Amino acid sequence: MVKSPISPVQKLSKVEGLKERSNFLREPVATELLEDTNCFTEDATQILKFHGSYQQDNRDNRVKGQEKDYQFMLRTRNPGGFIPPQLYLTLDRLAEEYGNGTLRATTRQGFQLHGILKKNLKAAIAAIIKSMGSTLGACGDLNRNVMTPPAPYKNRREYEYTWEYANNIADLLTPQTGAYYEIWLDGEKFISGEETREVKAARQSNGNGTLVHGKEEPLYGDRYMPRKFKCAVTVPGDNSVDLYSQDVSLVVITNAKGELQGFNVFAGGGLGRTHNKEETFPRMADPIGYVDAQDIYDLIKAIVATQRDYGDRANRRHARMKYLIEDWGVEKFRAKVEEYFGKPLTAFKELPPFKYKDFLGWNEQGDGKLFLGIPIENGRVKDEGNFKLRTALREIVQKFSLPIRLTPNQNLLFYEIDTAQKTEIQQILDRCGVQVDPNQIDPLVRYSMACPAMPTCGLAITESERIMPDLLDRVRALLKKVGLENEHFIVRMTGCPNGCARPYLAELGFVGSATESYQVWLGASPDQTRLSRAYMDRLHINELEAELEPIFVYFKQSRQPQESFGDFCDRVGFDAIRQFTVDYESEAVSPQSDTGLINEVVLPEASEIEMAAKIRRRINVRDDVYSRLKAEAARQGKPMTQLATEVIEAFLQANQSKSE
Repeated sequence: MVKSPISPVQKLSKVEGLKERSNFLREPVATELLEDTNCFTEDATQILKFHGSYQQDNRDNRVKGQEKDYQFMLRTRNPGGFIPPQLYLTLDRLAEEYGNGTLRATTRQGFQLHGILKKNLKAAIAAIIKSMGSTLGACGDLNRNVMTPPAPYKNRREYEYTWEYANNIADLLTPQTGAYYEIWLDGEKFISGEETREVKAARQSNGNGTLVHGKEEPLYGDRYMPRKFKCAVTVPGDNSVDLYSQDVSLVVITNAKGELQGFNVFAGGGLGRTHNKEETFPRMADPIGYVDAQDIYDLIKAIVATQRDYGDRANRRHARMKYLIEDWGVEKFRAKVEEYFGKPLTAFKELPPFKYKDFLGWNEQGDGKLFLGIPIENGRVKDEGNFKLRTALREIVQKFSLPIRLTPNQNLLFYEIDTAQKTEIQQILDRCGVQVDPNQIDPLVRYSMACPAMPTCGLAITESERIMPDLLDRVRALLKKVGLENEHFIVRMTGCPNGCARPYLAELGFVGSATESYQVWLGASPDQTRLSRAYMDRLHINELEAELEPIFVYFKQSRQPQESFGDFCDRVGFDAIRQFTVDYESEAVSPQSDTGLINEVVLPEASEIEMAAKIRRRINVRDDVYSRLKAEAARQGKPMTQLATEVIEAFLQANQSKSE
């Protein structure tokens, strides 16, 4: 039996104490829910996350001296993105009754409702549960939604196995506390599906110390996991789930007859990080080994137990399993997992290259029926002007009662469609202005993702979803300007460094670093099998064209045949890109004045209004100063405007101090 290494004198983080004192996720949520207030205390919000909700406030409505506009986000937990028709209609109704009139498909194949008031929280969660849904474990320090490829192929058994095992692993790792039903259904246990016999047996089997005896949570214990824990199940070659970003990814292995044999296992991925904290970083999952199908649940428990017992519970920034594997190394981690597992893992099976897939448009599912992939820009299901996506989806579900699979890239699939239904479904979409032909969608938009960020996410530093359409328009215009009008690549944006839209796996990633400013990440592969790297720490949104134009020109001039933008940036390296940028800018400086000594430096204003209007303030500097400024900006990896602003500000402050 493996003994837990947690020292009784180890100083645990505050959240660890809250979990331990919560009586298995009951308090203080249960008590505070009954209070006539519009928000929960900070302690309660930490426990509320386990129930699938975040307390937020709408920053657009903040008024100095007045109470915040508190509201709640609800997130569903539905393994493999499965949304039964009755659940979809309930979510659509709740969005109108209690929310902000929209639904949002997440990057983990769930839905989010935004704008719910505290007084409506219980009714909303109860309605979701009674419609075959759940929010339990969609957030918090435990296993999150288990991801799979959404494609409903009936003639490819490996895809069916991903759905089956995603459901079973989700059941295995679902919290066993009665708190969820006690609080939201007044104790009524509502069963949305029956667990398999194998899952029940695996949960009860202690193995080599995987269970915590005498606890309501035999696998998690009273402190649950050190941090969030994310899993995915996919098939060889299909990277629609961004498998390298997960704590654990399983790859289905079948024999020549299509019969399930086992799983290749990856572990240790994760993308969240913190600005200016170099000890935090995105990390790709490592291959760990292969396991036979009959042993998969015991192995999952062994991995969970290893992270549960050895993950960092003192420093939450260091608490994800990726840091445990990074600190230990793969061999030590594998050895510890094998202690809990009770036997060695076997050799990793050979796999084909992984490719990105999105399954948009009309497709055959292999049994005479069809499935339809509908793009949802940034995951936002809404009606806006002549674009009525929310209306279209509601009408299709009401008329045809079709099941839904959400995708890992914020899109939606209808499946089990009879061929006779295709024409009428297409007519609904056409009438509502919804384009589903992937060849008619700008590929920059098709392959992009953005997190919600402002105004509701409490972690957001700056905008993401709300400015992504404009940003993509500007990138497209710039590509056209330099003669790359047919080029496209993966663009992702987040309002903070936590990585919800997985920007560190984008060929061009924008990560919020200050108001209206972003870190720029370059060099990931187009199939998300290689991380990008930070190219620039702070790019003001007004400087987008100035900074990206020389990079795109260099790409056009020096790319290899069929080379993608991400592969190009990775191959040539950042030093070469920066040098080209300096040389390119030097050739493209403004015409000299009559004195031959004048160039312009553009300094941005800081207001949102001027950002939208792209207003810039200009100052003139001598040509030699301008050239030196460019060279120094390139050396430091900063935009010229940022460096110029820093230098001028430092000079003004120094002179102000002298005058005082």
